[in-house]
Amino acid sequence: MLGRSDEPADEEWNYRARHETETQRLDRNWAALLQELRVVQTGVQLLTGFLLTLPFQQRFADLTDFEVGVYLVTVALSVLSTMLLVAPVGIHRALFRRHALPALVSTAHKLTVCGLVTFGAALVGVVLLIFSFVLSPRAGLVAAAVAAAIFCGLSLLATILRLRHRIDDDPRTRS
Repeated sequence: MLGRSDEPADEEWNYRARHETETQRLDRNWAALLQELRVVQTGVQLLTGFLLTLPFQQRFADLTDFEVGVYLVTVALSVLSTMLLVAPVGIHRALFRRHALPALVSTAHKLTVCGLVTFGAALVGVVLLIFSFVLSPRAGLVAAAVAAAIFCGLSLLATILRLRHRIDDDPRTRS
């Protein structure tokens, strides 16, 4: 996430490279965010729906206390993720025609990041639950650790690529 100190440089770059005003940039950012939300909401909603049906399956009674705990935490994370990823639309409705696009884009961005993190945690919980139930609790913990490492690794990779792009675009770093 960009900090306040990066915003003026970002605005200057957008104007130089895209010839867009601040309002045009906010409109573009809002449209991009909505597209990203459309993609991720499908996965979150499918996961949540799947999790909500599990207690009604015959083999749910075979879960250990540990697995039931994992299940409940995972459901909570999935539902929270759904709420966080749907919230920007509600905020848009509340702020509609109030000329609050900067606040809307900023708040929606933060909610989306939190929603993605909780979705990632819910996915790790599902991996833990399934591997624990099918193989063993130890296999579940190993598989969940691998899934968490992949999720964190992909997030770290995105951060590294963003920083590298910033450095490559900085004229002070060119020889």
